[in-house]
Amino acid sequence: MKLRRPVPASRDGSRKLRRIAVALGYILGLTALALGAVWLAVRITPLQTVSAAGQTVRVGAAPLEWSLSGPGRLDLFGQSIPTQPEFDGPIRPRLQLAHIEEDAEVARLLRSGDHEQLTLEAGRKLAAGWLRYGAWETAIAAGLVLLPLAAWTGLRRMPAGRAAAVLGGGVALVAAVNIVGFYLLASATPQALREVRSLQDLVGDSPLSPVPKAEGPPLGRVQAVALGDSTAAGTGNGPLPDPDALDTACRRSADSYPRALARANGWRSLNLACAGATVRDGILGVQILGDQVAPPQFAQAQRATQASVITLSIGANDVRWADLVKSCAASPSCDDRASTAFFRNRLTRFTLDYRNLLRQLAALPQHPRVLVNEYYDPFGTDVGCLREEGLSPPKVSVLRSRLAALNSVLRQGAETAGFTSVRPDFTGHGLCSPQPYVQSPTDRAPLHPTAAGALAIALADQRAIPPSPDDQPRTTSPPPRPHAGLGSGGTPAG
Repeated sequence: MKLRRPVPASRDGSRKLRRIAVALGYILGLTALALGAVWLAVRITPLQTVSAAGQTVRVGAAPLEWSLSGPGRLDLFGQSIPTQPEFDGPIRPRLQLAHIEEDAEVARLLRSGDHEQLTLEAGRKLAAGWLRYGAWETAIAAGLVLLPLAAWTGLRRMPAGRAAAVLGGGVALVAAVNIVGFYLLASATPQALREVRSLQDLVGDSPLSPVPKAEGPPLGRVQAVALGDSTAAGTGNGPLPDPDALDTACRRSADSYPRALARANGWRSLNLACAGATVRDGILGVQILGDQVAPPQFAQAQRATQASVITLSIGANDVRWADLVKSCAASPSCDDRASTAFFRNRLTRFTLDYRNLLRQLAALPQHPRVLVNEYYDPFGTDVGCLREEGLSPPKVSVLRSRLAALNSVLRQGAETAGFTSVRPDFTGHGLCSPQPYVQSPTDRAPLHPTAAGALAIALADQRAIPPSPDDQPRTTSPPPRPHAGLGSGGTPAG
């Protein structure tokens, strides 16, 4: 019988150290894999959809932040807005507005005055969506861990018991990371979401005051209403034939695109647009014009109870477009930090106000077709004539990018509300072209559409209106042909 030699103590100790090192390597590898799976799962897990207060909102988690507290994120019309309330934990909520509609139950609660029940229900649904997202994220993270571990144990041809231990350890680590991230460090998030009464609560912006009812009888014969700023008012073009004091103060023109659109279709229209209007001061609130006070345009539009079309041009004054252009022309460059921060701040505020306006339009009982006009590019490809105004090609490029950001908000907001966005085409008719559609810097309203530009906007709107048998004009005289007749004939616009 052969006797085994005793293993030296030093060799036995080194084996134990190797085993400990291998075990630690497994643990560290599994931990890194679990953290990576959670990081990826947060990015790919579908946001959970909830319907609350007449809006469809997707609830999920913002990209992981390696800090113990911080703001969440609100995605609104392509703008990523940090929430004002801070949330505990590295995993924080992300809310994305997906759809705006007038829900029958919401309308009933609003009519009954039961606003508390409405807001409580909205908060509960947001919290439930967050918890549902957490469950899905945990399951997806576990799957992301199991796939590579199963492949690895298979390649190593591990015994079944050992492979099961490795797989179970990976799932346990993922569960532990999510328990810590979602249910311990972020334990206060569901309650914080239950207390959300509106999206304004998240971004810290006070909601606009309710739009007052306009005085006066219904305007039952009006078929189209124009809301907006100086672009819709036609500022700088020919005057109205018999303007009243408010027409003059708002700088409304006979050559505005709403009047051209009305003439083309034989509509009786109401152009409420006013130079200088913003969502807050002009559309949903009063606008002070020297000694004149323009009532909220939306309040006046509510009197047109049979209007089937509403056009909207808004946003330039909200982001202070004219000031941005002037500052750009006077500065060495236009993309400095100060002007960029100013624009982003104004665009964020407009995005929130625009959402409020879209909700008001979506709630109109006659459900009109709403055309949201994006802004045209006033510069075109040739900007040589603008050098003496202080606008070089690089500067114009910055201004054009900011205009594109505003148009993106307008377009995504319209799509979210189920409305139609319209982009006028001024190609070949920029400021420096032989036949500009834009007023020059020396005209009465620089960068505003000329009469020809207004016709181009009206034509774009006309093409966006689908033909329907129900769209026959309600006037006794036949309407002119839509395209050839733009700018001539038809029923006089209001």
